[in-house]
Amino acid sequence: MGEVQADADPELRRVRAQYERSFRAGQTIFEPGDSARELYIVQAGEVEVLRPTGSGTRPVDRVHPGEFFGEMSVVLGGRRSVRAVAVRDSRLLEIDRETFHSMCLDRPEIALRVIERLTVRVLQLEERMGTLAVTELIRSVVALLIEAAAPEGEAHRVEMSLREIATGSGLSMLDAHRAVQELIDLKLVRLDQDLLRIPDLPALRSYPEAAA
Repeated sequence: MGEVQADADPELRRVRAQYERSFRAGQTIFEPGDSARELYIVQAGEVEVLRPTGSGTRPVDRVHPGEFFGEMSVVLGGRRSVRAVAVRDSRLLEIDRETFHSMCLDRPEIALRVIERLTVRVLQLEERMGTLAVTELIRSVVALLIEAAAPEGEAHRVEMSLREIATGSGLSMLDAHRAVQELIDLKLVRLDQDLLRIPDLPALRSYPEAAA
């Protein structure tokens, strides 16, 4: 998360005295679906941010003294999409949207730090989306290869051309080539005299876990 030096000047010390909140270890600060009207700056302690998943939650960040969280929601409004929990006893500045806007007008460097943090988050999201897109391409090829695999000793072979793989998986030739090359790089398949061979079919079935 971005850094804010809350002790830098008298104005921020006044804000700290007015907006400081205390949370016990294990206490929830906000939940997914809560109204998003506050940004939090950690003064002491530590906060974990968790994202809901189909099987529970997964940690996405740890926030330490001098860092802030909740900036996306306080800028855009709406509802929270993550949970924030105090890892240990913590003191936080709870800055509402109106106060935050006023601080940004009075102290442009605060707004700049938040913008920098939001930019980093957008870039990280784009990177994750790109990774997910490639993974989905490979999944479609993996399903096709498994269906077409024929036993060959302890391994399996696939008698399909790249064009047939592209057509069967609904991909372009370029995307099909990218997917097959990635599987080769992962050693989940190998190219042997223009024939694809699968050395370990269970490992291919477990993609993308097998790639981890």
